[in-house]
Amino acid sequence: MTKIYVKKFGGTSVGTFERIEAVADAIAKAHFEGERQVLVLSAMAGETNRLYAMAANIDPLAPARELDMLVSAGEQVSIALMSIALARRGVNARSLLGSQVKVRTNSQFGRASIESVDTGLLMQLLDEGAVPVIAGFQGVNEQGDVTTLGRGGSDTTAVAIAAALEAAECQIFTDVTGVFTTDPNIDPDAQKLDSISFEAMYEMARQGAKVLHPDSVACARRHGVVLRVLSSFESGSGTLIRFDEPEHSGSGIVGIAVTRGQGLVSVAGLVDQPQAEVALFQALANASVDTDLVVQLAEEKALAFTLAQGALDKVLTLIDRLALEQPLADVRHESPLAKVSLVSTGKAVMAEVGARVTELLEAQNIRVKLLSTSEIKLSVVIDEVHLQHAVRSLHRAFDLNKV
Repeated sequence: MTKIYVKKFGGTSVGTFERIEAVADAIAKAHFEGERQVLVLSAMAGETNRLYAMAANIDPLAPARELDMLVSAGEQVSIALMSIALARRGVNARSLLGSQVKVRTNSQFGRASIESVDTGLLMQLLDEGAVPVIAGFQGVNEQGDVTTLGRGGSDTTAVAIAAALEAAECQIFTDVTGVFTTDPNIDPDAQKLDSISFEAMYEMARQGAKVLHPDSVACARRHGVVLRVLSSFESGSGTLIRFDEPEHSGSGIVGIAVTRGQGLVSVAGLVDQPQAEVALFQALANASVDTDLVVQLAEEKALAFTLAQGALDKVLTLIDRLALEQPLADVRHESPLAKVSLVSTGKAVMAEVGARVTELLEAQNIRVKLLSTSEIKLSVVIDEVHLQHAVRSLHRAFDLNKV
């Protein structure tokens, strides 16, 4: 039986008519060479944001169910256009919504999780020599409501379908040639990695690398899906996400991921007040505010956490209200900040890496406002204005420009 390849194309890959035509040329060529392909598409670049903005013009607090119904329309456009382009090239292509494929999810609108994928229709189409073209980012719950998987959810759609079909590979096509040691827009010396482990890729994605959604990496590893990142615009082997640990630089650091637009909030008085701490984070969860790094500041007896800068005003208002009920002390906040994360193979001693990073940055008058470590990751929070200088310095210091 011929191998099946699931190919996901992101918004930039289908962002213009010309790009849709270029992708269709490549898919048609592979089709007539005998390759069995299943496509998963995102909406055209900018379309999902446009749809969210439309809803906000009517009601900034629109019901989550109706938002999902609205923003899922973006993928319907891209899959239809791609299928039209393929049909013109003599390819029997079928555009399919998540509900038609029976991508079953839970009912958490806006952040739904995939529970199952029915492969019956897909296998029937493949056996007929057709190319299914599936809308990513969306599914359907038990009640038949349209759900979306959250930002980057098309990656997860592709991986879930690849797992269900037992595909040879799930290939994620994007606007870069693979996974790099850091963002090439920040450091032109960034190097493309031929391969990277699932553990390191997952951490890179969680810490801000945009090339893959972290949920898709976790899903692929859980289901044993071979994952590869490729460019829609240049030929090449891309980056293979491996189940073992490939060789990397002698420093033990695989790459540097960044997250811009961060805010930092510190609340004094929480370290010795566990009930107040629980109340704060429960209030944040109820307000759908995602915190990132959470660190205890021993000297100030404060708790500090980072979050998206756009949520800062909302959180400060929430803390003001909570202070009427809980013994919260001094509240401080800073923005705009950036998070810089060094991801390792697991061989590096992160305490030593932390000391080296802090020393290097402070020597260049870049103050580390917060530092957090895990087994394979170290993150520092700095003023965003220093981001480029910090990343370039760290990239060279850990020999990532020589990979």
